[in-house]
Amino acid sequence: MKHILLTMTLLFGMLQTGVAQNKPRTIVTTDGEIDDVDSFIRMLLYSNEFNLEGLIYSSSQWHYKGDGKGTVFTSEMEMTAKLYGTKTSLRWPGTQWIQDLLKEYSKVYPNLLKHDKAYPSPAYLTKLIRVGNIDFEGEMEKDTEGSNFIKAKLLDNDMSPLFLQIWGGTNTIARALKSIEDEYGKTPQWKSIYEKVCKKTVLYAVLDQDATYRKYVSVKWPDIKIFYNSNQFWCFAYPWPRVVPEALQPYLRGAFMGKNIIKNHGPLLEKYYSWGDGQKQEGDDDHKHGTLEEMNKQKMTQYDFISEGDSPAYFQLIDVGLMNKNNPEYGGWGGRMVQSTSNPHRWEDGNHVKDYNPYTKKEDTAFPQTRWVEALQLDFAARADWCIKPYAEANHAPKLSLKNGNFKKVKAGQSILLEASATDPDKNQVAFTFWQYPEAGTYPQSVTISPEGNNKVKVTVPSDAEKGQTIHIIVEGRDNGTPSIIRYQRAILTVE
Repeated sequence: MKHILLTMTLLFGMLQTGVAQNKPRTIVTTDGEIDDVDSFIRMLLYSNEFNLEGLIYSSSQWHYKGDGKGTVFTSEMEMTAKLYGTKTSLRWPGTQWIQDLLKEYSKVYPNLLKHDKAYPSPAYLTKLIRVGNIDFEGEMEKDTEGSNFIKAKLLDNDMSPLFLQIWGGTNTIARALKSIEDEYGKTPQWKSIYEKVCKKTVLYAVLDQDATYRKYVSVKWPDIKIFYNSNQFWCFAYPWPRVVPEALQPYLRGAFMGKNIIKNHGPLLEKYYSWGDGQKQEGDDDHKHGTLEEMNKQKMTQYDFISEGDSPAYFQLIDVGLMNKNNPEYGGWGGRMVQSTSNPHRWEDGNHVKDYNPYTKKEDTAFPQTRWVEALQLDFAARADWCIKPYAEANHAPKLSLKNGNFKKVKAGQSILLEASATDPDKNQVAFTFWQYPEAGTYPQSVTISPEGNNKVKVTVPSDAEKGQTIHIIVEGRDNGTPSIIRYQRAILTVE
């Protein structure tokens, strides 16, 4: 009886917190940049899709608190030094903004539960907040409650992958790893501890925002997996008007953002920073995006998207059918990366990772991320509706499947039929599109895709395809709800 009662208590607790099993574990480290705030707000609307296990304040080359003793810090990052020189503190947004946003989340949480019971409770999320290494850029000399929290997670007995999102610098994570090395490095357990941590840890880094990965993590923990996004995130960051093709820009402009996401969608989304919205981030005088003067100076329009440069770190974890969570080389909402030739545990984008951009008709280093802008923004708008609308008045994602599975053996010259189906919770109609993602496969040329109806196509494998080469066909299903939502399946054809 005690066992039954304990099981019921645990299940009830999961329902109350929204913690779900078999979803990716993840911890967020953030320096609080204005785009981190926007990334965080969107992430809260997707917090039902993964198990958040930590929310850690950290620092970066762009944001640090200082030690309160008048110590002047000289950044080794040339760009920071050029812009800001030496500072006792730099553009520090404080350690309260996450708590403040969770208060706004608590106001829309009851309505979000109408759409998915897996949303974590505000109380649960508040308990995850820790302050990490924030005094200076790259400071990893001392243990903090944030680094100790990460350390405990890295050493726990849950061996499912733990995705550490790096929205600022890597210093708090580096301190956690250094603390593990200090404790076990000279003991008989070191080999097993090292292997355990490396086996479960996956870093998703947006740029090197301090030197601690390069100087410490990559040297002392070379077997830790890292997904490193240095180019592709720019289409979701400040320079997006120069990166995103004109045809896709309406999804980031104020006419779309204001109506469908920011305005009249509840108190949480009112906190979302956008151009000319009148808001200002405390502690950061550098950002004047909220003023109409700066908006007009930069030739933007009110409620235009500013930046969510860190959102790709959790886009990687959202299961939309692209099978890319653990396979960054497949490409998906988190971008596309290739395995490093010098480190088999590192996947990176870099200048050599390009997708063909059909809008510019050129190879493009950002397009592996840019190609998903429409789907991402429509999906965001749907989630914004979840904050205010009952289930019956909002739209929800269809679920796609492929007949006979996603992996298929083929022969050169063979034609194969791909047949998709969809179930839609709102009984919407789903229109299918099939397209080849050539950069994700290893067969370098185009294949012929012939429609056989709304949900079927015939794919002809070229006669020059060689044994072992792969062809990736993306099945895109778009429902006719408002806003339209897009989901996927991926067929991987392997030549025998």
